[in-house]
Amino acid sequence: MLDTKLLDILACPLCKSPLHYDKIKEELICRADRLAFPVRDDIPVMLEDEARTLSAEETDALYK
Repeated sequence: MLDTKLLDILACPLCKSPLHYDKIKEELICRADRLAFPVRDDIPVMLEDEARTLSAEETDALYK
């Protein structure tokens, strides 16, 4: 589980948008760029090369 204070200051490294933490998948989600950054051992990996692109279904689910 990520510290809430850390979540408050983290931003997408590409567009600087706020990130949403998905506890189940252990990922930080950038809605603007449709990217999911992994969290490994409670450490966010904020590298574009490590991020995965969200599917259309996942993106749609974020806005419901």
